[in-house]
Amino acid sequence: MDAHAQEAACAPRSRADLFWSFNALALQGFGGVLAIVQRELVDNKRWLTLDQFAEDWAVAQVMPGPNVMNLSLMIGGRHFGWSGAAAALAGMIVAPVIVVLLLAAVVGQYAQAEALQGVMRGLAAVSAGMIASLSLKMMRSLKQHVLGLGLVIGFALATFVAVAVLRYPLLAVLLSLGSLAVVMTYQRLASRARTGTTP
Repeated sequence: MDAHAQEAACAPRSRADLFWSFNALALQGFGGVLAIVQRELVDNKRWLTLDQFAEDWAVAQVMPGPNVMNLSLMIGGRHFGWSGAAAALAGMIVAPVIVVLLLAAVVGQYAQAEALQGVMRGLAAVSAGMIASLSLKMMRSLKQHVLGLGLVIGFALATFVAVAVLRYPLLAVLLSLGSLAVVMTYQRLASRARTGTTP
């Protein structure tokens, strides 16, 4: 069986495991935790398969609020209910808030320093590269998508053009292209169910 189609091999052991795992995840996420969240949850923790991560990330991405926070709530709630969701969310928030407050107190007076601005520009480039790397890695799970890789790439490119080039509002793009993708996926799945076809 394809490894990506299997169930996740592990699960959080406790609410404390959720808290400390997401705490460590948040502290690694300089410039955005997205770039390392897939590696930690799929490859290291094995709480999710790559397919499950792609599905959960899609839901977290379109819901209001920070996407990684949404993902932590989903995983915590799935395993331990409300208390698990709270533990995972606390893990994502507590340590970064403390670090940011300390840095704000120290760095604020040096914000205009040319060296610091150069560091920030360099970190932004690295962060963009890490996000691009994750996007390419997630493409593996999309090869099995019911719409087919061609249509999936088409939707991704159309979304990029609409948001980054044409500057359409994100909500309008989600409601239009997102709704179209959902309807087409539902129709393909329903057709397969009627004919008994498997992916």
